Amino acid sequence: MSGQTPGAIPGARFMDPVVLARIGNLELVSRAVCDGFINGLHKAPYFGASVDFAEHRGYVPGDDIRRMDWRVWARTDRYYIKEYEAETNMNFSVLLDVSKSMDFGSRGITKFDYARILTACLTNLVHHQRDRVGFVAFDSEVVAHVPPSAKHMDTVLHTLDRLKPGRPGGRMRGPLHKLAEHFGRRGVLVVISDFYEDPEEIVDAVTPLRFRGNDLIVFHVMDPAELEFGFTDAQAFEDLESGEQMPVVPDAMRKEYVSLVKAHTDALQQKFSEVRVDYTLLDTSKPLDHALHRYLSSREKKLRVR
Repeated sequence: MSGQTPGAIPGARFMDPVVLARIGNLELVSRAVCDGFINGLHKAPYFGASVDFAEHRGYVPGDDIRRMDWRVWARTDRYYIKEYEAETNMNFSVLLDVSKSMDFGSRGITKFDYARILTACLTNLVHHQRDRVGFVAFDSEVVAHVPPSAKHMDTVLHTLDRLKPGRPGGRMRGPLHKLAEHFGRRGVLVVISDFYEDPEEIVDAVTPLRFRGNDLIVFHVMDPAELEFGFTDAQAFEDLESGEQMPVVPDAMRKEYVSLVKAHTDALQQKFSEVRVDYTLLDTSKPLDHALHRYLSSREKKLRVR
């Protein structure tokens, strides 16, 4: 991982997902990543733009100077007003796909474990903001549901620790449409999946979440082997959802396969953009800082238009 991830935070490149997966303890991992990310954020040249994340906002004439953070002023020579929980508190939930296709990994970490670590890091990051965190796991049905609460961080981590992918995913529409009823209060929802469905069906599945007033961020998790099809030997490939096997000669179909994958991700990007959903494709061999920064950037843009 020699290059800096686009949009990454300086100092956060230690977040190798394979190394994190070996640690195993999600609480330890999420704290370490969150602390490293925050430290990198403070060193970034644009620190201060995401004032919501820093739990401060810039001073404007008329603000009560008793709420001025003089320690921040001493370090930065800038005036910031302290924000309190009642002013910034929001609901945040991660909806994680735990279907069988997520249990694939070619380079030391499965899509499921990458998504699980990402979920722990995102919820810990939001917990640092004193927002309410929640969690949902789904395949063809809702597998686990932790309602958003300021006290549910430990419950989310405990639930993540116990999860295992297994059942075929089927269609996302059923569980996500059912979940939309539980997210009537405006908040931020993050959906993490490998999106093994037709793009139109995927967008149809998630839009009820978006149009109930929630800000929706989507992370499309893919293994590098799925993106590049870097196999060389002829062999039988198994569909993780159906169990069907098919003999394949990789060299003969690599170009067509890569073209189809690109068409799929391009279609998702376009269709999500049309319904104002923030879409990001994640490679499981890459560090997590890009995903965390993408969340903060999306949150900041949403706050500007409120």
